[in-house]
Amino acid sequence: MIKNSWGPVTQLSFMPKLFPLNCYLIEDEDSITLIDACMPFVAKGIHEAIQSTGKTLTRILLTHAHEDHLGAVPFLKLKYPNAKIGISGREAAILQGDRTLLPHEPQTPLKGGVPKKALFIPDFLISDNDRIGSLIAVSSPGHSPGHLAFLETVSNTLIAGDAFQAKGGFAVSGHLKWKFPFPALATWHAPTAIDSARKLLELNPSVLLVGHGPALIQPARTVQHAIEEAQRRLDGRKSG
Repeated sequence: MIKNSWGPVTQLSFMPKLFPLNCYLIEDEDSITLIDACMPFVAKGIHEAIQSTGKTLTRILLTHAHEDHLGAVPFLKLKYPNAKIGISGREAAILQGDRTLLPHEPQTPLKGGVPKKALFIPDFLISDNDRIGSLIAVSSPGHSPGHLAFLETVSNTLIAGDAFQAKGGFAVSGHLKWKFPFPALATWHAPTAIDSARKLLELNPSVLLVGHGPALIQPARTVQHAIEEAQRRLDGRKSG
């Protein structure tokens, strides 16, 4: 595990060279919020990182319901039974096994691995622009219908989940990078992901953190280029 920090935000990166799995600790004055929970086999590593802060875990926030972002939740809930789990309402339905698309959504089948059996029941649902401690939730569908990003306001750090990838080349979710194709292959609707990328760019974060791959510092130019690249790829498919 590799740790990197920006103000109150600490990135925990597991298997960074092979298949990077990132989750994030947000330190408040007397507690920890965890954003995403990777896979079950890293649960002890997350627990040890939390213990090293001397603070207790009070919240687990999930960007979306794919299993590589929530696998350690059951273990952590046992260790921290008072920790509250939050996810968007849309992703909560998917987590419970309902893969039905809503009438207003693009009618594209959902992708990505979701546990066949719900591993937990969320304690609360998160909506766009909800404030949770120093975090602001940002609706960012595309990779999945109810995907969330979180802007940490003290450090102006955006934790974007799988709205982007940084492993194998920086890209908007849905834009396939052959060196690391997995986020794109698990993306529900690429055009919606591009729209969300534009929304996230407007937040102008100082640091951009993702689910897979390294951090980007002052990311605006890189993100803008990735959006343009993804749009060209999409337009090429339409014309072809």
